[in-house]
Amino acid sequence: MASSTTYRPTGPAEFAGRWAASLPAGARVGVDGAVDADTSWYARALADALRERARPVLVTSWSGFWRPRSLRLEHGRDDPDAFHDSWLDVAGLHREVLDPLGEPTGRRWVPSLYDPATDRASRAPREAVPDDAVLVLAGPFLLREDLRRGLDAVVHLSTSDAAVRRRVPAEDAGRVLGAWHRYLAESAPLQRADAVLRCEDPRHPAELVRG
Repeated sequence: MASSTTYRPTGPAEFAGRWAASLPAGARVGVDGAVDADTSWYARALADALRERARPVLVTSWSGFWRPRSLRLEHGRDDPDAFHDSWLDVAGLHREVLDPLGEPTGRRWVPSLYDPATDRASRAPREAVPDDAVLVLAGPFLLREDLRRGLDAVVHLSTSDAAVRRRVPAEDAGRVLGAWHRYLAESAPLQRADAVLRCEDPRHPAELVRG
């Protein structure tokens, strides 16, 4: 049977504007993708669209919640299973961001716990935030069960292996793609995401339309 799903061309600003208009106050939103530069770019676009509507917004990235290098690279820097399972401090992300921002009032957060450049704690302060502030979190694997439960909506960026290889450093491609193939098989982000953008070129995405 032929699939009833199709892709329609859109623009980053157009998509971000529509999504910003649809998000409820206080939503926790993920931008999920294999290429960190793409997830960060779309997270900024969504944040800009929210600010244009005079809505408070918080933006952070998964790399601000990595575990220390000695733990991440315990099995070597090229291990895709470690990248999928162990690079992110999931408990810290829930404790400092996802859980407190899921409260209706008295919301506080810590924007990051870790600085990848120095391999040290970021020492970011805990901050009070407006009750209606929208969180935008950029990173991969956000539709894993242990992460999805802390998010209210997720945009998934669908990218071919060839596009990933063009957009990540050559020395990282094997690790990223190995982990990403496992994620696609185990977490089914194409089926579970609230929106899907085919992102071969992040400047010219196409949005999945489900029949």
